[in-house]
Amino acid sequence: MRLAGVELGGTKCVCTLAATPREILERHVIATTSSDETVGAIERVLARWWEEGAFAALGVASFGPIDLDPQSSSWGHVITSAKPGWQRADVARRLGSAFAVPIGFDTDVNGAALAEMKWGAGQGFHDFAYVTVGTGVGVGLVVNGKPTRGFQHCEMGHIRIPRLVGDEWSGICPYHGDCLEGMVSGPAIKARLGGDDACALPPDHPVWDSVAHGLAQLCHVIACTSAPFRIVMGGGVVDGQPHLLPRIDAMLKESLAGYMKLPEGFYVTAPGLGADAGPLGPIALALQAAAAG
Repeated sequence: MRLAGVELGGTKCVCTLAATPREILERHVIATTSSDETVGAIERVLARWWEEGAFAALGVASFGPIDLDPQSSSWGHVITSAKPGWQRADVARRLGSAFAVPIGFDTDVNGAALAEMKWGAGQGFHDFAYVTVGTGVGVGLVVNGKPTRGFQHCEMGHIRIPRLVGDEWSGICPYHGDCLEGMVSGPAIKARLGGDDACALPPDHPVWDSVAHGLAQLCHVIACTSAPFRIVMGGGVVDGQPHLLPRIDAMLKESLAGYMKLPEGFYVTAPGLGADAGPLGPIALALQAAAAG
C-alpha cells in the first residue's frame, strides 16, 4: 500500500511517498515560501505520484495554528501564523481535493508524536509528548492514545515561563514577545546573538543556559499537566547541540524537586526516529486515515 505524506514546516516542506516506514519510495523537499507557491509545488509532486501509480491515503501534518474541526468551514486551513502570507491559507482541502482517498490532517508535532509512538521512542505508551525546537517551538501532546483536542490544538510553544535570573532579553514572538518560542527558537537565538550563527557556539556559551532553562520549564509544565511516560525532543536547535538534552533532563528533575516521581532513566530523550520523526508523521496520519476508511 502506497501512502503519501506532506510535512509543512516553517522553513521547508517534506513530501514522502512510502510503502512502509522503512520503505521510502521517494522524498521531495520544497522550500517554504508563500502559501500559494509552496502549496502549488506540493500539488505538482502529489499529482505526479498519483499518475505514476496512485496512493491509498494522504497525510498532511502542518505548522499552525490550524483548524482541526472537521465540521468547520475552515477545516484544513492555517488560522494564524507568525509566517507572513500564511494566515487563512487553505492546506488540507486544497491538497486533498484532487485525490479520491482518505486524508489525515493534524499538526506537524502531533504527526511526529504519533510516528514516534508507532515506530520510535514512544512505542508502548499511550501518554507521550513530542517537542520540536527549530523555526518555532511545537508540542505534540498525546493523552490516552489521542492528540489533545479542545477549542484548538496544543500550542505550548507559546506559554510564558519563569525567566532565568538575570535574563531580561525581550524575545521576538510577534504575538507574545518573550513566550517560550520567542526566547528559544532558532530565529530567537539568532536574534539574541545579533544575527550570528548559533551552530558554531561552544556548549558553555551563556545563551545555552537560557535555552536549556526555558525548555526544562516547558517539560515541567508538560509533566505536571499530563504526566506523559516520556518526552522526546528534537528539531534543528536540539539536534545540533547534543549537550542540551542531558542538561534539560537534569534541570527538569531539579525543578520538580522530588514532588513527582518520573519514570526511571532519562525522561527527556532524543527521537527514536531521529530526523525522520517529522517526515514520517504524515505517513502515520495517512495510515490512520486508511484504516478508518
